[in-house]
Amino acid sequence: MKKLTSVLISSLFLAGAVACNNVAKTSEQAPDSTNTSTQPPDVNKAQEIHKDGNSIVRRNQLNADIRAREQRSQMTGKDVNRPDDDIKSEVRSKLEANLPASQLTVDAKDGNVSISGTVPTKPQYQRIAPLAKEIYGVKKIDVKVKVAPAKR
Repeated sequence: MKKLTSVLISSLFLAGAVACNNVAKTSEQAPDSTNTSTQPPDVNKAQEIHKDGNSIVRRNQLNADIRAREQRSQMTGKDVNRPDDDIKSEVRSKLEANLPASQLTVDAKDGNVSISGTVPTKPQYQRIAPLAKEIYGVKKIDVKVKVAPAKR
């Protein structure tokens, strides 16, 4: 029984450690790393991503997530160094809610945020850094995003 308990606990820690290394993505087609680029989606997939991003329910979920994390941060006295996972998640949510049809990957380390992937238009590209700066704890932003309209 003791061996089974230790195996189960070890498995949970391992699963948690692996999950912590994942980057935050605005869509499933976004690159798996901020160091890799992605191809623009085909027109049908872009429309599907755009529809999901413009869904009232999805936008409300994303905004609720951002508000909840900000409230938690305020309750703890606005920690000087916010957890990277909180920053990463909030930036991803902010971008997903405001840049439909984007394929972005977000990573954060010590308040330095890296964003890569593609957006369909130049105006969306220009909104990336200002949106990310709205998140408390973001110190520096590295945008490695390409403008790539959907392919027919």
